[in-house]
Amino acid sequence: MKKKFTIRDIAVEAGVSPATVSLVLNGKGEISTETRTRVLEAVAQLEYVPRLSKSVVETVETLRFLKIAKHGHTVNRDHSVFISDYIDGMSAEASKRKYKLEVVSFEGQPISIIAESLAGAPVSGVIALGTELSEQDIRLIQANGLPTVFIDTFYDVVDANFVDMNNEDAVYKVLSRFRDSGFGRIGFIASYVETTNFKLRRDAFFKNMTRLGLKTRDNDVLSIESTYDGAYNDMIELLRSGIDLAPCYFCTNDVIAYGVIRALREFKIRIPQDVSIIGFDNLPQSSTMEPSLTTIEVSKRKIGNLAVAVLDDIIKSSDRQPPVKVLVGAELIARSSDAPPVDPSTKAKARSKNTTPVIQA
Repeated sequence: MKKKFTIRDIAVEAGVSPATVSLVLNGKGEISTETRTRVLEAVAQLEYVPRLSKSVVETVETLRFLKIAKHGHTVNRDHSVFISDYIDGMSAEASKRKYKLEVVSFEGQPISIIAESLAGAPVSGVIALGTELSEQDIRLIQANGLPTVFIDTFYDVVDANFVDMNNEDAVYKVLSRFRDSGFGRIGFIASYVETTNFKLRRDAFFKNMTRLGLKTRDNDVLSIESTYDGAYNDMIELLRSGIDLAPCYFCTNDVIAYGVIRALREFKIRIPQDVSIIGFDNLPQSSTMEPSLTTIEVSKRKIGNLAVAVLDDIIKSSDRQPPVKVLVGAELIARSSDAPPVDPSTKAKARSKNTTPVIQA
């Protein structure tokens, strides 16, 4: 049986008094940020999870959504639509279950400060946007003992509650479409920006290429920035270097796809005649751009709904519950940015009518 640690154990681990631990956990006292962080790290390390008393749970009717932009490469204006969809889903389910939803935004602040803001907070539970969070960040946020669910991220071996998209299922749908269209050589445009979903999609690409009997070429896996301007600039540099383009690419998300398509078009590379592109997220611009973007749709509202439902079950349970990990399936939205491969001779004739522009450095 797993040992249940006490406040005294935390005090020993953090090198402080039990009274200091109690003050930190209750959000009281003039405790330095350094000491609070040390205590919270000890709480996370020992997996100490204090429970709210039943009377407190019954009188608190607020859920807090933490919108966290740790580095801002993926939680930014480019992605504001899908965050709004998360909030819409949470708000609808919270109202149905008689909760008030409170949204608190953090941009570029240390995770320890965010965790500290939860100490003694008058809320019954927390939903945290985990897009840019590390495993240690998740443990720190959990340390205050409030029932917590993380969305838009997923860790197999972390004892926490997650509601995320099924990245492996989604990537399988993308690669199956390319294969069924007749492509044998499939490229992947990843990002070097650190987010769990980006890593999961990268892992899923290699795993599903093998599953579908397709060979991966190292040169066909590119890594670029995740913002629109960053993706465009990085792709321009790759094109200037004379990269041997694959006939089709799966882009880690729609914003990256937008930047890549802009760069390709400046080099007179036609979409989809020369290169087919599929994105991920189904942002509104994907249906209106030219050509319209084939992409993956995962219901963000459904993820928001489920996050509140899971959190409500935890709050109302009288016993400590095992971690809940929910993955929501994906749908491929077929549009105009991908098509079966064109005969090489036909492609060569079409390209001879165009001249590659000189892009100024």
